[in-house]
Amino acid sequence: MKPKKPPTAFFYFMEDFRKEYRDDNPDIKSMRDIGKACGEKWKTMAYEEKVMYYDIATEKRAEFDIAMTNFTKKKESGEFDEDDSQLEDDSDFDG
Repeated sequence: MKPKKPPTAFFYFMEDFRKEYRDDNPDIKSMRDIGKACGEKWKTMAYEEKVMYYDIATEKRAEFDIAMTNFTKKKESGEFDEDDSQLEDDSDFDG
């Protein structure tokens, strides 16, 4: 199966932000409101505060690149298992 593209640094930040925001604001349930607050926070953060999220995203991107290279080699050589040849299913996409 084709490797799934990794999330961006913002999405890793959003995971952390959502948990904290929900704890601090239990009355706010709207994902729209949470997303808006998250975006505003991200825009005002200094680069130094974002570095850890960029590092995670860079690491995951490197893992994806390796997996994609292996997938491409396997595809070109015809070394597919029956499960590998199926189209990627995005129904479990979480962000």
